[in-house]
Amino acid sequence: MNTNSKSFISVVIPVYNDISALKKAIPQTLQLMEQNYSGFEIIIAEDASTDGSAECAASWQERDSRIVHLHRDQRLGRGSALSTAAMRAKGDIFCYFDVDLATDMAYLPQIINVVDEGADIATGSRLLSDSDITRSLNREIKSRGYNWLVRFILRSRLNDHQCGFKAFRRNKLLALLPEICDTHWFWDTEVLVRAQRKGFQIAEIPVLWREGPGTTVKSQDIWKMGRSILNLWWRIHVS
Repeated sequence: MNTNSKSFISVVIPVYNDISALKKAIPQTLQLMEQNYSGFEIIIAEDASTDGSAECAASWQERDSRIVHLHRDQRLGRGSALSTAAMRAKGDIFCYFDVDLATDMAYLPQIINVVDEGADIATGSRLLSDSDITRSLNREIKSRGYNWLVRFILRSRLNDHQCGFKAFRRNKLLALLPEICDTHWFWDTEVLVRAQRKGFQIAEIPVLWREGPGTTVKSQDIWKMGRSILNLWWRIHVS
């Protein structure tokens, strides 16, 4: 067990109709945290699921006091679920990852440790030279194009904004939340862009990432994200 960390860790898994992935993610997360940390909680931020995810999360909460189930009757979006979890969390360090475990869980202690040692944010990156990723060419092109636009239009210095594998000093994240407008997938990018504008210390960590079966990035999603980039530029520079 890693007894060097005096921080209490809040680990968040955002969920919407992900029953199969959730059944795997909860025990794996619990095992990893038990092996490395003495003080932690696992928050399942479940956003009005209808496939049994809510019942699965509630069952785990009943059997283990370290697991917290945050359920909402109305779907409000992944970003909104993460914001709610951040406000309800008890940890000094707040981290989250996608329920499909596309990013290798072995990297979780690394991003937590980076924040524990002083960084405000640590984010997994699929676009660093040391990263090990497997995904379709179509998704690779769209991802690189999207991140280039974020760097060009929003003047970000980071390589990968949308990797769902991040850790925060929670008080710094809470300071950002009143400014965050997006409630869904663009939340990750908006948080990182606004954090840079405030001078927060952000570390990018190369990770091992595998595209899950059935995961796709649709053209309409790209257009939505493009509009979100322009809308954020407008809010920052004009509003």
